Amino acid sequence: MVEERMGDCWSHTKDQFDNLEKHTQWGIEFVEKYTKFVKERSEIETNYAKQIRNLSKKYQPKKNSREEEESKFTFCRAFLTTLNELNDYAGQHEVISENLTSQIITELSRYLQELKSERKAHFHDGRKAQQHVESSWKQLESCKRRFERDCKEADRAQQYFERMDADINVTKADVEKARQQAQMRHQMAADSKSDYSSYLQKFNQEQNDHYYTIIPNIFQKLQDMEEKRIERLGVCMKTFADVDRQVLPIVGKCLDGMTKSADSIEPKTDSQQVVESYKSGFEPPGEVEFEDYSQAMKRTASETSLSNTKEAKERPAGKSKGKLWPFIKNKNKLSLKLGSGPEDFSHLPPEQRRKKLQGKIDELNKDIQKEMDQRDALTKMKDVYVKNPQMGDPASVDPRLSEIGQNIEKLQFELQKFEGWLAEVEERMPSKSDTHRRSGIFETQNNTTVSNNCAQDRESPDGSYTEEQNSETQVKVSTHPVPTTSTPEFDDEFDDEETLPTIGTCKALYPFEGHNEGTIAVTEGELLYVIEEDKGDGWTRVRRNEDEEGYVPSSYVEVFLETNAKGAMTYI
Repeated sequence: MVEERMGDCWSHTKDQFDNLEKHTQWGIEFVEKYTKFVKERSEIETNYAKQIRNLSKKYQPKKNSREEEESKFTFCRAFLTTLNELNDYAGQHEVISENLTSQIITELSRYLQELKSERKAHFHDGRKAQQHVESSWKQLESCKRRFERDCKEADRAQQYFERMDADINVTKADVEKARQQAQMRHQMAADSKSDYSSYLQKFNQEQNDHYYTIIPNIFQKLQDMEEKRIERLGVCMKTFADVDRQVLPIVGKCLDGMTKSADSIEPKTDSQQVVESYKSGFEPPGEVEFEDYSQAMKRTASETSLSNTKEAKERPAGKSKGKLWPFIKNKNKLSLKLGSGPEDFSHLPPEQRRKKLQGKIDELNKDIQKEMDQRDALTKMKDVYVKNPQMGDPASVDPRLSEIGQNIEKLQFELQKFEGWLAEVEERMPSKSDTHRRSGIFETQNNTTVSNNCAQDRESPDGSYTEEQNSETQVKVSTHPVPTTSTPEFDDEFDDEETLPTIGTCKALYPFEGHNEGTIAVTEGELLYVIEEDKGDGWTRVRRNEDEEGYVPSSYVEVFLETNAKGAMTYI
């Protein structure tokens, strides 16, 4: 019965160890699974941040001239701010990935190694204790069997001695021998009893320690280990959430930055930027005056009427050629593109030319200031060399100072040139209070006022600027496209028309070389006759003598009109 009860206890203990071993192994596998989960989450955050950064980089403005133009608009600046904030937003997801790796994955990987070692040690101690108590039980059983055997041997020896002692036929020596054998057996039985008793006491103590101290301690250690494992998992799960929570303030700032940039968009400011960018500065055309052709029918034949009739015959009604605004593409005529014109930007409309000149002046001022700063620095360096020759030779700075001085002189010369052009443009530009262009009328010899149908500025459907005439006009006005540096063209009728009357004089303010066809070269201060006023295209038609006439830039001459001259145009 005792052996069966002990076997049941040992079997139950062994089963408990097996159950605990399976459970703790499952716990370790769960930690490994959670570690893998966090690692995959970290990889997702890293890939997400990489994709966000690539997206932000993809839509960043390219380093070209277009970037400077786009930066003027508030919605472009807002989008750029959004891209920058998105880049910072991606950085926070990288922080999440790094913190997950350092605070959870690395810690759990190290803890897993410690957990496996601790678990192995505890189960090793449990198995060792179990083996020890089983070995003690076997030794106790061995002592018990030896004691039982010795007792039986002693009983048999005693019974043999008694038989020998009762038998009269047995010699005294045999009886004595049997008696000694019985005493020896009794002594052996007594020794076995003593050994069995002492070992039994020892086994009971060990068994008591095993079931009440050793095994409970091992189970307690396993329980503590399991609780620590669960607690560590709880801490990691909390850290998992805290890692996200820690970056929320910065993520919020990124989102606030995007919202603020969106709120900074100003549609009216952006539309005004477009207006400023493409504003030409040309005055709008004046009103078209009524031309009373009935007056010509009532008048007697005169030089003026004959001339007008002849001119009308030479030019079929409605066949006048449209005159181009400077350098604007119209039909098959090629014009200059913005940015490829002359140095003074004279190919641009007045307002755009003023902006370009102002921008060039600002650049030159910056370059001059930069050169002056370098000159001041080198001058200070030279002074240091003069005071402390061991630091350097003062003469070694002179070539660079001379070069910088020459650069400053060149830049200042360029600055004066562009400032002169800017002043010229600003003088020619109309004041903001002017809303309409004043129209002109011709005065005839008999003082009868005849309204003209002067060519007025029109914008064609394709976006180019042309000049149109009434199909029944009797006053001939030559049309001419502005000469360009690439393909200078004037109307063919320029060479064929009759000599026009003089309507005033002009004085050349600047020299003009007049390389293009239809233009005339003038020198500064030269006096010329005006035969056709500026029609709004920036050119004035002048005559030097009967054989030399052509167009000069209106800004290059000062015009003095004769209001009473034949065919003169008077502004009212």
